[in-house]
Amino acid sequence: MDKAIFVKSLTKKFNGFTAVDNISFDVEKGEIFAFLGPNGAGKTTTIKMLTTLLHPTSGQILVNGFNPVADQNNVRRSFGIVFQDPSLDDELTAYENMDFHGVLYNVKQPLRKNRIEELLKIVDLWERKNSLVKTFSGGMRRRLEIARGLLHHPKVFFLDEPTIGLDPQTRNQMWKYVINLNKKEGITIFFTTHYMEEAEKVANKIAIIDHGKIITQGTANELKIATKTKTLEEAFLSLTGHKIRDEKASGIDHLRMRHQMWRSRK
Repeated sequence: MDKAIFVKSLTKKFNGFTAVDNISFDVEKGEIFAFLGPNGAGKTTTIKMLTTLLHPTSGQILVNGFNPVADQNNVRRSFGIVFQDPSLDDELTAYENMDFHGVLYNVKQPLRKNRIEELLKIVDLWERKNSLVKTFSGGMRRRLEIARGLLHHPKVFFLDEPTIGLDPQTRNQMWKYVINLNKKEGITIFFTTHYMEEAEKVANKIAIIDHGKIITQGTANELKIATKTKTLEEAFLSLTGHKIRDEKASGIDHLRMRHQMWRSRK
């Protein structure tokens, strides 16, 4: 199979509420693919289905040729992920967080030791390997999460709004590391964002999602050409009828997200 990710007619409903509505897309191996949309659009719900955390209501998913529902173990071994919310252990050092992850994924010594050193050097944290994570800035934590998620040589790397709360300079630095890893290791990157500049500068292909539906997809230039606009922001406005909402979601979006989170725990 040529595709790293294949999704067809994917739908997720929570007690009658449709969070993801009949979406289809695919991601080529080695591609950087962006889900661009406001908070509450269905981006995180989609990632949760791709990464076995939620079962779809209907539709088909393949990640590296495996079905996340029927073959969870193979799917989980084949991807890495950085969640929206921090997932590091603050009371462990950077090295210990990496090492623990390697043990969980059965990465043997000395490969684990060599891989930890390699990745911490790539994200400029090797000199801080013995520092407790609780002493790290937000940007350093994100870089460590990226390194940790790549420790077991995943074929696909998911990043769910990875730069929320980071200043523009730190965001740019973080994406520099991700792009470098994509080029160096040929890893497929799937990320969600509501930042226009991230989608345009980083992604090879963009899917615009709003209210659970994929509106359109293509390169940034293709989207601008199709809408006869000069910027991706103008293209988004033309396609959706509104500007992308900022990090602080509207009341409706908060309700939508709370509903999704509550149902996902059941």
